[in-house]
Parts: sequence; structure tokens; C-alpha cells
Amino acid sequence: MAFSMMQLFLLGALGPRLVERLGVTETELGLTTTVGFGAAAVLSPVGGRIVDRVGPRRSLVALLLLSAAALGLIAAAPGVGVLLAAVALGGVPQALANPATNQAILAAVPAARRGSVTGTKQSGVQLGAFAAGLPLATAAGLVGWRGAVGVAAGAALLAALWAWRSLPADAEPPVGRAPAPGGTRAGKSGGPVPWLAGFSLFLGAGIASVNTYLVLFGVQRLGLGPAVAGALIAVLGVAGIAGRVGWSRAAVPGRAEWLPGGLAVGAVGAAALLVAAPYAEPLVWVAAVAVGVCAVSGNAVSMVLVMQRSAPGRAGRDSARVAAGFFAGFALGPPLFGRLAESGRYGTGWGLVAAEFALAGAVALTWAARDRWTGKGER
Repeated sequence: MAFSMMQLFLLGALGPRLVERLGVTETELGLTTTVGFGAAAVLSPVGGRIVDRVGPRRSLVALLLLSAAALGLIAAAPGVGVLLAAVALGGVPQALANPATNQAILAAVPAARRGSVTGTKQSGVQLGAFAAGLPLATAAGLVGWRGAVGVAAGAALLAALWAWRSLPADAEPPVGRAPAPGGTRAGKSGGPVPWLAGFSLFLGAGIASVNTYLVLFGVQRLGLGPAVAGALIAVLGVAGIAGRVGWSRAAVPGRAEWLPGGLAVGAVGAAALLVAAPYAEPLVWVAAVAVGVCAVSGNAVSMVLVMQRSAPGRAGRDSARVAAGFFAGFALGPPLFGRLAESGRYGTGWGLVAAEFALAGAVALTWAARDRWTGKGER
């Protein structure tokens, strides 16, 4: 999970260096996120079917090899064109990540432990944010930004070797049967999935803007150095790890349905802190923690809900549909924010992020209320 999105976290953490040394504009920096997540959103439904068919081990090895290739292209990029091609390639491992890891959990983890294990594996995304924001951003000051990205590519190759040698072989599905178990509850293929996809769309738009522009905001508006500003992503990553593990463990049936909406409401407060940060610089650090604990954690809880509600044999596809909404939000959010950042209107940009989080909360709370009123649960 860490490697599936490493390239985009690195682009955010190294944003000031890319703007200065590669001639990338603020709008083009946002476009890299759009291309990467746009590709992931389009490919996610196909990725879910592939994982259901070939199994999690093969899918995870492919994910890590493609991540290494994308990172290698970024390290060698002479300009924005190759950079965009690299992040488009990086959309493939993003499309495979949630279906493959969710299927692995359903196949190997007892139902009682799936919530906590899901939170732990979802925190891998934030581990990637931490690695991009602290050790790799620091390494960029020593060996250059290309060298730092090259180190990440080499680590992805080592992880692919580990996955191939260490994970159990994929079972071949019987002919004419569902390829893998899909969840603990039977039901229709829809249920909460369209609602969770809508929630994830707005949540992703806000999170992506924070990931892409928080460091640049710290440098351009708060006067932080690139390394110190890069630590904001690391702080967000650590908070996201704690939040994803903690909230996923708390996401038991009866409570899980209300958590996405509540976390989105908390994320609105985090965006408000960013609006106020130019007047009180320490607030930016509090905001980074709050985004991690609230906004970032919402995605992990939505994946717990998918596994609780998916029909047998559909966990990969349902996970992919919710992930597609999240990735579409990541594709749409940064270009809107980028146009505001390029004209120096960061306050308006963080207000837009607050509105996106508020819409995510409205969708999630509406579904939770409908689910409770039916007395049956939508599954």
C-alpha cells in the first residue's frame, strides 16, 4: 500500500524542488496528481476483476514492479511530459492495491480481526507519505531529488522480490465458480458501495489538494524551508497511520456506518485551521495532524465497510468501485486548487477543501441515516 501511491507523495513532498529545478508550474504540479489518479479511477474496475481472477499474490508482485518502473521514470524525467507519463503508469498499481490487499485479508484473516488488520494495511499509504515527507525529502537535500526517487524505486524492486518469495501461492479458482470469497455478508452488488464511492469522491478531492500543496503552502506562504515544510507530509502520514489503525479497529457493525460522516466533519475543521495558519503558523502543524486523523482515516473505514457488506465473490470489484471514486476525487481536486495557488489565493483554496470535506460528510451521513431507518442495512 505504501508503494502504490509513493510516486504522488514524492511529487508533493518534492514540489518546491520540481518548481525550481525542473520548471514545473503550480498548475502542472496539480496536473500530475490528476493524471495519476485519473488513470487509477479508469482502471480500478478492471483491476478489481483482474484481482478476483488471478489472486492477490500475483497482483501484489505486479503492483510493486510497476511502482518501481513509475518511480524510475520520474527519477529520469527531463521535463513535465515524461513526468506525466510516469504518474499515468503509476495509476496501475493504485488500481490494484485495494482489491489485492482486501482479497488477501478476506482469504487469510478471521472475520473478528479484519477491521484492525484492514486499518493497519490502509495505514501503509500513510507510511508512504511519511517516507516521502521525511527520509526521502531529507535525502533529496543530500543526493538530489532524482537520487531520492531512485532510492524509492530500488526499494520497490526489493519489495516485489520479497512478495514473490514470501506470500503464499494463489489458489486456482474452480472453473465456473466465484474466484475468491468476497465478504462475510451476502447481498446485492450495490448496497452501500455507490454511497461510499460518492463519499470517497469528495473526500479524495480534499485530501489530494492537501497532499499536493501543503508543502508548497508552507514554503510560499509561511516561509518554511523545503525540508521543514516537507516534514508536514511526514506529520500527516504519522497521524494518518494512527488514525487508520484506531478508527478501523473501532469500525464494528452498528458504529462503522456513522464513522465516515463524523470523520469528514472533523476534516472540515482541519481545513479551517489551514485557512487560519498564515496568522498563526503553529496551526499548520495541528492541521496536518487533524487531516491525518480525520480525513485520511475515512478511506480506511470505508474499506472496512466494503468488506463487511460485500456479497461473496465481489470484494475485489466492490473495493475497486469505492477506490475508483476516491481516485476520481484525487484527479479532480488538485487542478482546481492549483489555479488558486498559482494566483496566491491559498485561503480560498483551503475553503474549497473544507467544502469538499463537508460534501463527503453529507453523503456519508445521509447513507448512514437511510441504512438505520431501513432497519436491515443496505447490502
